[in-house]
Amino acid sequence: MYTELKNQFDPLDIDIMTALQENARIPFSQLAEELKVSNSLVHQRVRKLREAGVLKDPIFPLRAGPLGYETCAFTMIMLKEARYLQAIVDELRKIPEIVECNNISGRYAIMVKIYTVNNSHLRDVVYEKIQPIDGIEGTNTFIAFETAFSRDVPLKLD
Repeated sequence: MYTELKNQFDPLDIDIMTALQENARIPFSQLAEELKVSNSLVHQRVRKLREAGVLKDPIFPLRAGPLGYETCAFTMIMLKEARYLQAIVDELRKIPEIVECNNISGRYAIMVKIYTVNNSHLRDVVYEKIQPIDGIEGTNTFIAFETAFSRDVPLKLD
């Protein structure tokens, strides 16, 4: 059973991260008041968490559906040879419909997450933008009907 995380955080760090997960726009002064600590301590801890790479800059994530992206798909990519990996990743990064790219184990070396306007648009992305990339042997695409849930990693493991 997993009981420890790589980095150890004290209860205040966990309280700060939890609060920021719920509302990244909360003023540090309000957060300090809620946690019953000084404003400067909250600033110091957040700076420490950023420097440690735990906290990313707060952003407003965009929801694909309301923007007109009706199709979400995952495409698995086979490479002709492993030496093509970085060049392929560099080319995939240029395709705006690809929102995530992962190097994975198994027969497929890369898995990308794609948002497109519709299935026809998806076909064009896969056939005209991904498959022609030098070093790609083949692809296998799965369309997601819906995202049942998405969440951050847990702060505590039981």
